[in-house]
Amino acid sequence: MTNDNNSTSHDHKRRKGMNKNGILSGIYGMAFIGGVVYYIQHATTFWAAVLGICKALFWPAVLMYKLLELLKM
Repeated sequence: MTNDNNSTSHDHKRRKGMNKNGILSGIYGMAFIGGVVYYIQHATTFWAAVLGICKALFWPAVLMYKLLELLKM
């Protein structure tokens, strides 16, 4: 019976820690999907679409870099 109690407590702690970045992951996921849709709509060839998917992965990082550069941080 004590094993059941300990496992329930352990599972609760593990589930609680998994939601720490939930909102940020959702925002990044929506930005990625929006980027993929944008780049694929403007692609004229297969390789342009592949490049667009790669750009969609990294544009949030580039945006943050440019913002920090603009703010001179």
